[in-house]
Amino acid sequence: MLVRIGIICIFLCIALGIANIFNPPLIILFSILCLLSGLILIFVEVPLLLRICPTSEKFDVFIRRFTTNYMRAIMYGLMSLIQWLSIIRKTTSLIAAAVLLLASAICYLIAGLRGQGFVGSKTLGGQGVAQMIV
Repeated sequence: MLVRIGIICIFLCIALGIANIFNPPLIILFSILCLLSGLILIFVEVPLLLRICPTSEKFDVFIRRFTTNYMRAIMYGLMSLIQWLSIIRKTTSLIAAAVLLLASAICYLIAGLRGQGFVGSKTLGGQGVAQMIV
C-alpha cells in the first residue's frame, strides 16, 4: 500500500509542479519545490534508478538515508509541510500534493510505530532486482 501511495505522490508532484509553474512568483517557487520533491521521490521509491542512472556519490548517500520507515515519514512530512506553506500566499492545486504527501508520511509513521520493516517492491527495483543486476 505504501509503495502505491509513494508512486502516486511522484506523479502528482511532478504534474502539479509543472501545472503551477505559470502562477505568481511565490507560487512558482513552491511549484519548483514540488517538482524537485517528485524527482527525489523517484529515486527514493524506485531504488533501481540509483543503479542505472549516473548520479554523484553525494546524491546516492543522500537518497540512501531514507531506507527506514521513520526516515521516509520525516521526508514525506517535510515535503508536505513545504506544500502546505504554499497556500499562505494563494490556494492552488498544490494542496493536493500536500494532502497526499501527508498521508504518505502518516502511513510510514504508523508502519514504523508498529515495528514493520520496510519492504521494497521487486517490481519497482527493490532488493531482488538490484541484486540481479550486480
